[in-house]
Amino acid sequence: MLAMLELGRWIGKKRVRTDPKWDNRGVNTLENTLLALLGLLLAFTFSGAWSRFDARRELILKEANAIGTAWLRLDLLPGPVRERMHESFRRYADLRIEATKHSEPRPSEEMVAVQQAIWGEAVVAAQAAGDGRVAQTLLPALNEMFDIATARYQAVLTHPPAVVYLMLLANTLLASLLAGYGMSGGEHRNWLHIFCFVGFLLLAIYVTIDLEYPRQGFVRIGNYDQLLFDLRTGMK
Repeated sequence: MLAMLELGRWIGKKRVRTDPKWDNRGVNTLENTLLALLGLLLAFTFSGAWSRFDARRELILKEANAIGTAWLRLDLLPGPVRERMHESFRRYADLRIEATKHSEPRPSEEMVAVQQAIWGEAVVAAQAAGDGRVAQTLLPALNEMFDIATARYQAVLTHPPAVVYLMLLANTLLASLLAGYGMSGGEHRNWLHIFCFVGFLLLAIYVTIDLEYPRQGFVRIGNYDQLLFDLRTGMK
């Protein structure tokens, strides 16, 4: 952006030397239009990033509640089966916590295997119970638990198309070029205006992108991850 400002100023200076009576009012209109478009793009991108950030936090809460509910319903099972399921649940919770340490928590082969083991044991236990109580209470809870895990993975992968960021980049650089062109009438550079323009615009773009990838920058959702840690601690 600083380079584009300087390039725009150099082009403007050159134009003034070749045409001293040049009027840059048209350039100012284009500059204002591009800045307005840039503000609109930033607003929509920030709004989408915040919505997805909030949805990811909500899914962590839902998953913790779903695992906790399914854990409590294991009490319906007979002793030996219940103990095996408890061990599988503890391992599953450990794997879900491990997944939060990665920016894109792709389901591992072990996690899929543990899910299949939990479901298989639950189905066998439901068939053995015979009264339908286990099937009506435990199996839906397990199904919801697995569905939310898939939804969380999909939410992490959901981002704006790359063309949105390319358009934002192009608009930012072009607006900087025209801003520098518009400032070419002054004899000296206005460093206060330059650094305020560049600094605050970059800060807005950075915060927007940081919200979009909350496990890679300063924006974190670790306080919500603590729900899974607390749940695992309670699995005695």
